[in-house]
Amino acid sequence: MVTPTSMDLGIWLRQQLERASGDLLREMVRTTAQALLSADADRVCGAEDGTVSEARVNSRDGYRMRGWDTRVGTIELAIPKLR
Repeated sequence: MVTPTSMDLGIWLRQQLERASGDLLREMVRTTAQALLSADADRVCGAEDGTVSEARVNSRDGYRMRGWDTRVGTIELAIPKLR
C-alpha cells in the first residue's frame, strides 16, 4: 500500500478521493466544519473547551444539532451553544 509518506501528499489525497465513496467525502467535510466551529467557539470564549482560564469571557452550554445541505449531501453538525 502506498502511503502519503512515500509519495506527494497531494497526489495521494487525489487518488484516495477518486476511489472514495460519497460517505468519505461527507465525513471529511463534516470533520473540517466541526473543527472550524469548535475553534471559533474557543476564540469567542477565550479558552478551549473544558479548560479553566481567567481570560474566559463566555462558556459552552452544550450543542445544537443542525443539518447542513452540501454538494455531497446533508451533513449533521453539532454547533456549540454559548452562554
